[in-house]
Parts: sequence; C-alpha cells; structure tokens
Amino acid sequence: MKRQLGLIVCMICLLLGACKNDKVALFNGKDLTGWKCVTDPKSDVSPDQTFMVKDGVIAISGTPFGYMRTTTKYADYTLHTEWRWTADPADSGIYLLVQEGDKVWPTGIQCQMQGNSLGVLMGGIPMKGVEDRNGFYVKKLSYTELVEKPAGEWNETEITCSKGHLSVTINGVLVNEADCQESEGYIALQSEGGPIEFRNVYLTKE
Repeated sequence: MKRQLGLIVCMICLLLGACKNDKVALFNGKDLTGWKCVTDPKSDVSPDQTFMVKDGVIAISGTPFGYMRTTTKYADYTLHTEWRWTADPADSGIYLLVQEGDKVWPTGIQCQMQGNSLGVLMGGIPMKGVEDRNGFYVKKLSYTELVEKPAGEWNETEITCSKGHLSVTINGVLVNEADCQESEGYIALQSEGGPIEFRNVYLTKE
C-alpha cells in the first residue's frame, strides 16, 4: 500500500512539473497560423510580401516597417527564438508585452537586435528605475561584450517574462534585465531595416 501511495505521489509530482513547464509552439514551421501581420498602411507592399515562411523558417524582409504578433496574449513565460541575418546585420526587434491597438510602432517593450545595441530594452511601457523620455524608456545593456554571431549564423535569444520582470539571454549570456509595469501582452517579431529569419519560436510557461 505504501509503495502504491509513493508511486501515486511521484506521478502527481511529474504531472505538476510537466504542467509548470508546458511548451507552447508559436511557429508551426509551415505557415503563420496564430500570428497577425501589421505593416505601414502608407506602403504599397502587402504584409504577405513582408512576412513569409520559406524552407521551414520565418522570413521577414525588413521593409516596410511593421511586425507580426501573436493573436494570443501571454504572461509568465520564457520565450525562445533562433534568428539570423541573411544579409549584412541591420535592425529588427523582438517585442514583449505588446498592448492593444495595432500600429507600426506598437506599445510594448522591444528587445533591440541592432549591432552594439543587441539586447537593449526600450518602449512605451514604464520600467522601474529607467528615465522617462517623453513616454519612451530605454534600459541600457548590463553586458558590454559582443555576443552576436556573424551574418548567416544562427543566434539564440531567450527572454523570461515573470510578473513584469524581463531578463534577456543571448547565445547563453545574460545581457539585460528590467522591471515593467505590465505583465501580460502579445509577442511580436519586427520588420525594420533588413532581411532576417526566425526559427524554433516557442515559449515555456512558468
């Protein structure tokens, strides 16, 4: 009897652990199901020419400006993405905590992906201890070494969002952290400046 009870307890613990670390695939490797694409309404280029799936990866052209965001809001997770520049490194970003109201520059926190600013956190959501620049906040890097790989090579970014606390790890290096006033929102991948590809986009729930 004791042995049976022990097995039941172990099974419950395993189930609870599995529930705590549920993996949610945001990209199915085939199409953009579960995403909404937004581009500059002044542009003649349609969103489906800006955001595409090629050879099992998300291909973003970089022009016009815009983003593709999840159709579901998320809170308390770790986001995993792998990305690479297909030409010279340019500018892009991963958005967290995106709020309602789609526009070219959404209200949220952007994890910057440009050169020596890789990992900088910025946006229109207040961050603790960060100067208010007319409603815009910039949390500078806490790590100064170059962590980005050359164009054509895959980089790995993991961003943990836990009750408004963000931590950014790039290629295994923790580069930035911030505390935000929002704790839930959409996740978005930006089109800005140059062609970039993403793969293995998923999150694990806390």
